[in-house]
Amino acid sequence: MNQQQLAAEIDRRRTFAIISHPDAGKTTLTEKFLLYGGAIQSAGSVKGKQSDHHAVSDWMEMEKKRGISITSSVMQFEYDGYCINILDTPGHQDFSEDTYRTLMAADSAVMVIDAAKGIEPQTRKLFKVCAMRHIPIFTFINKLDRDAQDPFDLIDELEREFGIGTYPMNWPIGCGVGFKGVYDRDAHRILAFADAHRGRDRLTAIECDITDTAKLDELIGQTDREVLTEQVELLDGASADFDMDAVRAGKLSPVFFGSALNNFGIETFLEHFLRMTTGPLPRRAEGDIKVEPTEDHFSAFVFKIQANMNKAHRDRIAFMRIVSGRFDRNSEYLHVQGGRTLKLSQPQQMMAQERAVIDEAYAGDIIGVFDPGIFSIGDTVCDAKTRVVYEGIPYFAPERFAVVEQIDSMKRKQFAKGMNQIAQEGAIRIFIEPDSGMERVYVGVVGELQFDVLESRMKSEYGVEYRKYPLAYSAIRRVPDGVDPKSLHLFEVKWVQDFRGKNYLLFNNEWHVDNTLRNNEGLVLEEYGRDQQEE
Repeated sequence: MNQQQLAAEIDRRRTFAIISHPDAGKTTLTEKFLLYGGAIQSAGSVKGKQSDHHAVSDWMEMEKKRGISITSSVMQFEYDGYCINILDTPGHQDFSEDTYRTLMAADSAVMVIDAAKGIEPQTRKLFKVCAMRHIPIFTFINKLDRDAQDPFDLIDELEREFGIGTYPMNWPIGCGVGFKGVYDRDAHRILAFADAHRGRDRLTAIECDITDTAKLDELIGQTDREVLTEQVELLDGASADFDMDAVRAGKLSPVFFGSALNNFGIETFLEHFLRMTTGPLPRRAEGDIKVEPTEDHFSAFVFKIQANMNKAHRDRIAFMRIVSGRFDRNSEYLHVQGGRTLKLSQPQQMMAQERAVIDEAYAGDIIGVFDPGIFSIGDTVCDAKTRVVYEGIPYFAPERFAVVEQIDSMKRKQFAKGMNQIAQEGAIRIFIEPDSGMERVYVGVVGELQFDVLESRMKSEYGVEYRKYPLAYSAIRRVPDGVDPKSLHLFEVKWVQDFRGKNYLLFNNEWHVDNTLRNNEGLVLEEYGRDQQEE
């Protein structure tokens, strides 16, 4: 493949994450995208009321039972000449660390907002991560077929909360039972909504200028026409001009209105989005090196590890974002952190838990490779001759802790394996008391719901049940190498070690952290973060 062919193949990639607060319709929107791409034949109902299907992107048993996304999923499909990689993220705040890592692998983000609720706490947090990376954000305001806030209030809230400009690409005509459809501002046409449609057929837009009052009256009625024309005039006079450079810099968010459940406005949104978003973006490597996607050497980084996605195989998959070049199944690549070359075994294209072995992939793609336990989150894999090292992905500090003890001593190996594998995924942190075994483990998590996930996975995937004793600790610090914790004056502080033998102190609160520093002159404790990546 020559350089021109490589560039063309990479340029048609679109890799984006979908983010939202729980229950805003994120997973439903994802599945409607997959329907248009022909990747699935019918969408599952997350609520499970009308059928026994579950969301394609929700593969974990607990996700199916609770109807929420617990772990991020990767899905690839073709649509209109584009190769699309969707990263569906958990909405619940307890899994924000998984979402953060996933956003590191995305080139843009689709933010889903419930039209009735507006911006919610988790949406706020996720937007800040996107803004920090300056990635383009496209907003889909969902559930217009239900009672909703005034669209101007929603737009104002977006601009006020996030400090960016907005440009409504379309505008809703009513809401709830009075929802008539949307008006496309640039194309001057109406997409009419019918509840009976339910996405079975492609809707034909009706060409109609906002000044054609007779035709508008015929389509939506005089009352709605008068409201629409007044609102569009206000928009044209008050909203920011559309600026593609500002969109791609993450400073202007194109806004779309629709209904994911009813498959209304989804295809229009997808088509606009694919035209406006960019192909794969360059990444910074150590030494402040800018790596362009079209460079002729392969490089990638690991942003997620997941064990037991397929019960039949009980394997462990490392998810990699390809940053540059072309991946070849038959080539050997350098695992930088491991210091050795290897073939990436069983390279796969992902569709949630479904997978297909591939021979090649390109910058922008997300691939899964079999991991025998050598990869860690943040690792770099690249051509040996053109060695690059991508910056690691920081870990979040755990804020909740518990002691976990195995019940059945005959399942010691299963208990240790499960705890270690789930910890290596980054879902939990595990510690032990110095000079003790794995029968009693200190578990740290970011959010309480992660304890429920741990219990469910240990039982369903490893056949292990355990006792859990919640602890009052809420803060953790690392003891610097060379400092013996036995020499420290500690009061109401717990000394633990991770699996590498690194020393940590658990505290009830920040006051105890400060007290420990006062009682140990010259002691400097390290924040939990980037240096906690597995070595």
